[in-house]
Amino acid sequence: MKYHCLMIDDDVMIAETTAEYFNIFDIRTAYVTSYDEAVDFLKENTVSLLLLDINLGEKSGFELCKQIREEHDMPILFISARTSDDDVLTALNIGGDDYIKKPYTLNILLAKVKAILSRYERAAEAAYAASAKAVSVPSGENDRLLHVSDGLVLDTDSHKLVRNGEEIPLKAMEYKMLEYLLLNRGRVISKEEFLKNVWEDVYVGEGTLAVHIRHIREKIETEPNTPGIIKTVWGVGYIIGSQEG
Repeated sequence: MKYHCLMIDDDVMIAETTAEYFNIFDIRTAYVTSYDEAVDFLKENTVSLLLLDINLGEKSGFELCKQIREEHDMPILFISARTSDDDVLTALNIGGDDYIKKPYTLNILLAKVKAILSRYERAAEAAYAASAKAVSVPSGENDRLLHVSDGLVLDTDSHKLVRNGEEIPLKAMEYKMLEYLLLNRGRVISKEEFLKNVWEDVYVGEGTLAVHIRHIREKIETEPNTPGIIKTVWGVGYIIGSQEG
């Protein structure tokens, strides 16, 4: 089934009350109260946004966030009574898109969730449109092929990533990000520039951006954990070096 939102909180009353309130306003929401329930739920259902508590009994929401980010790129909003700067920074650095401190007001939380869902829907539509649109190229095969690495090219005509004649599937936003890096080869692309020029939405979280970079690396890098093609310039952004490099 498809849900707008999944609430993950070990406090049953908070989780149930929030889900019920969201459903009243047509934000289809389910809730679970443990780490394992969340993992099982996401295997069986499609979710657009997560509200995630840090304390989940014996397990941590931080750990769950990292696991979810391996396979999903939906917005993750941490919700917690823990207010230290360390907790906030940890949440954002591992892929969280926002950090909301308890106690929260239901109507304000609902407004924030609606706004984020709307932005992500527009971004997804824009990415799909860009993927479907044919790219105009001057002439000749070389004009439309962007070199990634030995035997690996990005075809800007067909929007395909090809390694030695074999296609490697790319999602629409992954294509746009990789193409932008290749067209700006040798220049560091800041996170802000990515969000403005590629996502066309400055409110997308850095966690979501990092997830897309990781997914691209998994498709183009020999060793994704020690990338040699898309390199991170810490605190700034990402770069693909010269074609010879």
